[in-house]
Amino acid sequence: MAEDEDKGYTVEDRRYLHMSEAEKAKLREQAGSEETAKATAAKDAFQEASQKAEAKADKTAQASPFPGVSFSSFIFSLSSSAFVGLGAIPDPNTGKVEKNLSLVKQTIDLLGVLRDKTRNNLTQEEETLFDHLLYDLRMSYVREVG
Repeated sequence: MAEDEDKGYTVEDRRYLHMSEAEKAKLREQAGSEETAKATAAKDAFQEASQKAEAKADKTAQASPFPGVSFSSFIFSLSSSAFVGLGAIPDPNTGKVEKNLSLVKQTIDLLGVLRDKTRNNLTQEEETLFDHLLYDLRMSYVREVG
């Protein structure tokens, strides 16, 4: 038996079988109150974060005059910048009509790649819009280049 005691470890009974019912109830109360406190703190933190996020979203929505982004609006935005580069519409920043054909060519190429990658993955309206915008841009570019 002396050899068993020299091993250097102790066994602790964690089943609470040796405790009285009063001690067990006290431990349950402490664990329950700790869990309740943690849950309440987490709930409060979540509500605070949610309120901050809502306030930030409201502020952003009020500051941004732009509509939501859709694939059609994205394509329309790219084609509009190409038409500005063609000189078909004035630059919204300066109000001047300036031509930048290298930017237009790059934008048309970008739209062409995007069209190839999204083929058969768009709605019929999006495909029609995309095809017409790309055709109009290409024809306008060919007229400008000569």
